[in-house]
Amino acid sequence: MTARIVLLVTSPRLPAGLLTSAAWDAVRSAPVLAGAESELTRAVRTAGAEVSVVAEGATQALLDAAATHGGAVWLAGPAGDETLARELGLRLAREPGLAELELMYGSWDPPGARLLDAVEVMDRLASPGGDPWKRAQTHRSLAGFLLEECYEAYDAISADDTDALREELGDVLLQVLLHARLAENLPEGESWSVDDVAGTLVDKMVRRNPHVFSGEPTGSIEEIEANWERIKRAEKTRDSVLDGIALSQPALALAAKILDRAGRVGLAVPPPLAESQVDPEARLGASLLATVAAARQAGIDPEAALRRATLSYAEAVRAAERPTPTHPT
Repeated sequence: MTARIVLLVTSPRLPAGLLTSAAWDAVRSAPVLAGAESELTRAVRTAGAEVSVVAEGATQALLDAAATHGGAVWLAGPAGDETLARELGLRLAREPGLAELELMYGSWDPPGARLLDAVEVMDRLASPGGDPWKRAQTHRSLAGFLLEECYEAYDAISADDTDALREELGDVLLQVLLHARLAENLPEGESWSVDDVAGTLVDKMVRRNPHVFSGEPTGSIEEIEANWERIKRAEKTRDSVLDGIALSQPALALAAKILDRAGRVGLAVPPPLAESQVDPEARLGASLLATVAAARQAGIDPEAALRRATLSYAEAVRAAERPTPTHPT
């Protein structure tokens, strides 16, 4: 029977002993070799298997073990040990009778695994010996960058550029991770971490979606939205329907949001009349607010409408800047 060499690849983002049953069968049935000591080698030893660490000559060591015992297992390192796999594959391609080579996945990265990498990278950047600029920032100094990155993501959405959106959302995530890492340095009792951010979000999503997580009837989209608002009101003690609106958002979007909130609860509060205002700025503001109210009544997003018109105007300005072609006489 031809000897069998198993290259066992595992996810470095999962606990070391969390392997498939096939992987455990493999490490218990043949000599196990690895390039370095690790949590995985210790877990395999704890389970009763012997592990030999081979610093050099791994290819020949695997072939020798396979020839002697009929098989061997290589515990791949976090990067997968591609160089060894290539070298061993070439050797067996030249001498196919030595052994059969099998790639086995003992565990896989779970969805979101690269988020753990992002957290680890940010921790290194914002820790002593990391990036001085990031370590010098505060929540307040970063506030403008967070807005800027969100606007750039908005631009990618507006342009239907999904590749750019992927990159821009990464920049938004960077801001979230950096804020969370800096918050770990706050005084005791005030500090929090990215796990606290994620935990709060998970609890909120589960709580506000009982039709998914608690077996309640799904209902229509309108019923789901109404239930969301009811749960939200129960969570937060608020004196006004307007509480919780981000007042620092652009004025046009802010006006639309306030009108929408008032309309949801049936408050018919007419906007001020422009003619009744005493100064030009107040008259202009009242006129703009009336325009936003009219847009809402017509089912038009005033922010999107103004953006569209402004971008069209920008193209007209660019066209006017282009030099007029001269024609020979």
